[in-house]
Amino acid sequence: MSFENPTREQIGDILASAGNIAVVGLSDKSDRTSYMVAYAMQSRGYRIIPVNPTVDGEILGEKCYHTLAEIPEPVDIVNVFRRSEYCAEVAQEAADIGAHVLWLQQGIISKEAADIAAEHGMTAIMDRCIKVEEAITMHGPSRQ
Repeated sequence: MSFENPTREQIGDILASAGNIAVVGLSDKSDRTSYMVAYAMQSRGYRIIPVNPTVDGEILGEKCYHTLAEIPEPVDIVNVFRRSEYCAEVAQEAADIGAHVLWLQQGIISKEAADIAAEHGMTAIMDRCIKVEEAITMHGPSRQ
């Protein structure tokens, strides 16, 4: 059976109920796509939790963790800015922390990651930009 992303309505529901979004591969450089997308989501009222093994300190004013396992609070969405070949490992880490959604950014597709997500009861979204989907599905004022 081939993979299908949730419908726009389902994606809207996911975003409406999300609080904490762990961003795996979030860069501390403001000119990188991951930073711009995370900044936009943060400005819309989502709590961004940076995950990057090469960054110590903070990104976007939030403590940066080296792994998903280090995050001491629940995570609703794991938003992934990593190449496809690393996504299965991230999917397993997301499952291990009890995340609800594995979201692979635009241009990232991993059937193996989607299979791992499904096996652990997570919703998988692939090849979609969370910022674009949020703008389309969450019409109206910010969540703040």
